[in-house]
Amino acid sequence: MKDLDRIRLFRTDLGPAAAPALLLVHGWGGDGREWSRHAEELAGTFHVIVPDLRGHGRSEVPQDGNTPIEMADDLAALIDALGTGPVVAVGHSMGGQVVNLLAVRHPDTVRSVVSLDPAHGAHGAEVDGIPGRLAEYRANGARAAAAFVAGAFAPDAPAGLRTAHVRTMLGTPDHVIAQSYAGMYTDPGAVGIRPHSEQYLRRRRQPALTVWTSEEAAAWERGTLHVPGSRVDHWAGTGHYLHEERPAHTIRLLKDWAMETFRAL
Repeated sequence: MKDLDRIRLFRTDLGPAAAPALLLVHGWGGDGREWSRHAEELAGTFHVIVPDLRGHGRSEVPQDGNTPIEMADDLAALIDALGTGPVVAVGHSMGGQVVNLLAVRHPDTVRSVVSLDPAHGAHGAEVDGIPGRLAEYRANGARAAAAFVAGAFAPDAPAGLRTAHVRTMLGTPDHVIAQSYAGMYTDPGAVGIRPHSEQYLRRRRQPALTVWTSEEAAAWERGTLHVPGSRVDHWAGTGHYLHEERPAHTIRLLKDWAMETFRAL
């Protein structure tokens, strides 16, 4: 547990402390355990930092402020406290939004960004459903969110993965579920809806790699790229938790991207 003056964050570190730093950030209602296999394999090359975001896992649970913006500011404080220098910041889902906010709000802490099926770019029917989903999360918290998680996997996802994520979501405090969702999509300054996403992605000045499971979303985000070396990939036939459904593929992707990032220094 790291006391950052603003909040206590639980984290684990693997690999040499002096090696280039790789930050692995989980998503909504998750925790850092979802990065366990990736962290072990990447630790031979990198200093791998795996935090639990505020309100999640083993980190402190505030009554208020459990939003991506606050989470990004927490991670900036963590990077500064660890003295790693700029990191390659990797995030899944809400974590993808968090690491992009980190890159925009604290650009000196981030060398490059990798976001996997990030929680930005919402449009159309997805946006129409946001008020109803938020009302349900405010009323029923983690129980309502667990239904989303249960349906987020491809049919051939590894056995036990769905159950593990449902259990983790059910263990997340109800108010954190609702506040985090509002922070992604409806709070002032939220960046999850497509026009707001485009504005904040234009402010990102680091190279970025985004991997989408939606071909339409991938095509949209390719139109936002403006930093040399950035790209968007599309992984068809994969569920939302793509990094755990295809761990070996993800590890190779992260290793190649991070090595290229640090080689460019």
